Amino acid sequence: MAYTAIDDPEAYFQVKAYTGTGSEQSLTFDGDTDMQPDLVWLKNRTDARAPALVDSVRTAKKVLRSDTTAAEQTSDADKDFESFDSDGFTVSTPQTWNSMNESGDSLVAWCFKESATAGFDIVSYTGDGNAGATVSHSLSAAPSFYVVKTRDSTYDWRAYHKGIGETKYFNLNQTTAAATATNAWNDTAPTSSVFSLGDGSTVNQNTDNFIAYCFAEKQGFSKIDKYNGNGNADGAFVYTGFRPAWVMIRDPGNAENTFIFDNKRDGYNVNKVLLYANTTPADTTTGANQIDLLSNGFKCRSTDNGTNRSGATFLYMAFAEAPLVNSNGVPNNAR
Repeated sequence: MAYTAIDDPEAYFQVKAYTGTGSEQSLTFDGDTDMQPDLVWLKNRTDARAPALVDSVRTAKKVLRSDTTAAEQTSDADKDFESFDSDGFTVSTPQTWNSMNESGDSLVAWCFKESATAGFDIVSYTGDGNAGATVSHSLSAAPSFYVVKTRDSTYDWRAYHKGIGETKYFNLNQTTAAATATNAWNDTAPTSSVFSLGDGSTVNQNTDNFIAYCFAEKQGFSKIDKYNGNGNADGAFVYTGFRPAWVMIRDPGNAENTFIFDNKRDGYNVNKVLLYANTTPADTTTGANQIDLLSNGFKCRSTDNGTNRSGATFLYMAFAEAPLVNSNGVPNNAR
C-alpha cells in the first residue's frame, strides 16, 4: 500500500514569496516541478492590503477579495494579474489590487492546481433560490471543505467544513463563530458528485453567478480535519502525514481570525509570521499563535486563543511540501 497518493506535491501546490516591482513581472515557482496554477491567492506582506483571489475559471482579470463581502471586480487588460503561466504567473502594474505587485513590497502567493488527483475543483454555478438544489463537482470523492462566493452581490464567503458538518457554516471573511442554518447546505452532506444548497442568498441567490472552491483530502498531500487546543505553550500536535507547506486554522466556536501559515515567509521553526484570510494586515510577528511545521504535521507553540485555546476545537486545512513517506517507502526530513 502506498504511503501517499501524491509523491510530488509541487505538481499541485506551491507557495511563492516575491517582491513587487510596480511593473509587469513574470514569477517562476521555486520548486523542481513545473506547475501551471488554477487558483492564486495573493497577499501583501508589507502593507495592509486586501487578500485577492484569481482563478482560471473566472479568468485572470476577474478578482475577488476574501476579507469582505465585495462582489467581483474586473481589472484592465494591462493591470494587476496578467496570466497563469506554465510554471508560475505574471502580474503587472497595480490598478486596484496592491496585494499583487506593489513596488518594493514583500508579497506572497498561495497557488493551487485544479485536479481530481489532488482533490481540488473550481466550480462555477448559477443560483436558483431553491432549497435542495445541487451543484456538481469533479472530485470523485466527497469534499471535506468548500467555500462559496457570489460574484455579483455583496454576500459573505460561506464555508463548509466536515469538522462542523452540514448543519453549520462559517464565514471565511468574518471572525464570527460558526452558525447553524438550513439555508446554507440544506442540512445535506456532500457526496462524491454533488454538494447541496439551501435557499439562502449567500449560497443560492436566484440568477447570481457563484464560484466554489472544493477540496477533498488526499493521503500524504492534504488534510482537512479538526484538533483540540490545550492552552499550553507545549501545544497540540496535529498529525497530517506530511511536512506542511501551508496550514489554515479557524476556531469555529469563538470570534477569531482565520490564520494562514506557510513554508516560505518564515522558512524555519517557530513559524510566527501571521497572515489572515479574513482581514488586511501585513505580516504580523507578535509572537502570538505560533506553530512549528514538522515532518509529519504541525504543533502549536503558544498559549494564544486563536490557534490553541484551551478546550476549543479548531478546524484546519493543510497541504504538503513533502509526504512523510513516499510511495517507495522513503521518508522525508523535518525542517
